Amino acid sequence: MHQFKTSCAKEKLKEIRAFVADTLGNMGVSENECHKIILAVDEVCANLIIHSNQCDASEKLELFVEDHGDHCVIFEIIDHGKGFVYDSYKEPDLEEIIRSRKKGGLGIMLVRNIMDKVEFKIEKNRNICRMMKKF
Repeated sequence: MHQFKTSCAKEKLKEIRAFVADTLGNMGVSENECHKIILAVDEVCANLIIHSNQCDASEKLELFVEDHGDHCVIFEIIDHGKGFVYDSYKEPDLEEIIRSRKKGGLGIMLVRNIMDKVEFKIEKNRNICRMMKKF
């Protein structure tokens, strides 16, 4: 298992992307798949840093990457900020977003399209996002 711990500052997203790229590269994941997965992990981490922790650099974010063999990788992202209630998430209406020229709001939909499984749970004052990708 690979682990990366950092502060909840937007500037840390570059380091998170580099960690995921290095980890997946060492697992032999194709460049195309790697880019998609980095995008999904970056989106979740950005949401946690910005919305869950209000960019408070004193708060921490942990990322675990586990190679499950059989061409399967599991990501677990843990923070201690405000929880995200995934069960109440409704996919946005793309037509409405285009019409209103609203910026944002597509991140979770994008993550769900890239990853094979996405779960959010709140446990012992921790927010845990668990994502699985098969190749």
